[in-house]
Amino acid sequence: MTDDLQSDGLLAGRVAIITGAGRGIGFAVAERFAALGASLVLVDDGSGIDGRDPEKGLIEQQREALIAKGADGARLAALEIDIASPEAAARAVDLAITQFGAVDIVVNNAAILRDAMIFKGDPADFDRVLQVNLSAAYYLAHAATPKMREQAKAGRPGGRLINMVSSAAFYGNFGVSAYASAKAGLLGLTRVQALELERAGITANAIMPFAATRVTESLPPVTDLLKEYRARALQLPAQPVAVACAWLASDLGAGISGQLIGVRGGDVFLMSQPRPIAHAIAQDQPWDEQGLASAAATNFSEHYFAIQSDLDAFNTDPIIQG
Repeated sequence: MTDDLQSDGLLAGRVAIITGAGRGIGFAVAERFAALGASLVLVDDGSGIDGRDPEKGLIEQQREALIAKGADGARLAALEIDIASPEAAARAVDLAITQFGAVDIVVNNAAILRDAMIFKGDPADFDRVLQVNLSAAYYLAHAATPKMREQAKAGRPGGRLINMVSSAAFYGNFGVSAYASAKAGLLGLTRVQALELERAGITANAIMPFAATRVTESLPPVTDLLKEYRARALQLPAQPVAVACAWLASDLGAGISGQLIGVRGGDVFLMSQPRPIAHAIAQDQPWDEQGLASAAATNFSEHYFAIQSDLDAFNTDPIIQG
């Protein structure tokens, strides 16, 4: 499809649904998957980063762009729809089954931002962000996984769920309560999916991507930290994220499930997940408040996590090849 992407058939015969496929990381994933032989249902309603003012016809234009780059048009279907409803999710799965005969991979990438400080935001905006960024992923998994389980019973290789999360979910940042809440919830959903679908050979993983997208472009350069972070973030291509997606979606990722993988250019890292790191054990009688405070000072004080945003944590020069 492109000079630096040659199809090796790693995903040949596989059928993937990719949400938010019209731009940024979603389009990069679509390009990679198509180059590796997958059939694709590209889902996007063309809306802006805030979920408003949709650009009609965008996803069909991007389908044509993939064909212009060498993709097989017979293996590409475009669905212009707001994916944040059970009915829309069912339509995406039905299209995959009708046009390509199966659904093997779901990449939940669609997301919007409606940033505001907690004490200033509109609750309706919070609800809408959760609906698009979190509920839609549940709706699509709810629609797709029964088909994946049927396919597994019939001998077709297991399905793959890949959920795009965010460093903001695990570090926090200013003004992103809705976005961070949705993305943190998406990791919780991923863990449940991994547990419930393991017997069927279906994996579920979360990717924490770093790439130049509308999200990074929207960062207001109002402080030196934001200016530095934005400049570094805008260097990062989306292709490494797409490669990580293809790895997890292919047979190469068959034994990997329930994981949180960070991708920042040439730096791919396995993230830790919340587990106990220190204990305070009551001895002869239950804790009272003073006793617990004293034990916490002894056992926990060296382990408390600093209040640090993701911009602080990742404001370093990324590793970029090529």
